[in-house]
Amino acid sequence: MPDPAIQLFSVTAGSTEPIYRQLVEQVTRLVASGTLQPGQSMPSVRELAGALAVNPMTISKAYSLLETSGVLERQRGIGMLIAQHSNNTRKIDRRIELLTPTLNKLIFEANQLELDADTVIAQLTSMLKGPAQ
Repeated sequence: MPDPAIQLFSVTAGSTEPIYRQLVEQVTRLVASGTLQPGQSMPSVRELAGALAVNPMTISKAYSLLETSGVLERQRGIGMLIAQHSNNTRKIDRRIELLTPTLNKLIFEANQLELDADTVIAQLTSMLKGPAQ
């Protein structure tokens, strides 16, 4: 039976960002949001590679980077798990830090389009609230 966590991941093959970086960022964000919990097992390299139709070495590289950064830990005989101390990534400062590059890009593009802050904030607020109910 496939690991249900596989459904949490997706990659964009045509992106300028390498697939392994896309996965690293997704896992980091999922841990920061609490979607992936400390001690939770990750899909195997083979399973995730098959589900995403990517080379297993790509998944292995992402997992290695996540292990080096302390987000994942290797458990002999079990595989990769979300690190027990990964609760530190749930702190608001860390989550904002993860969002900062996206916000910087938003600011850059808004400036290029000569959009004022109030217009951008209104649009962002509307989008965050979701569709009108």
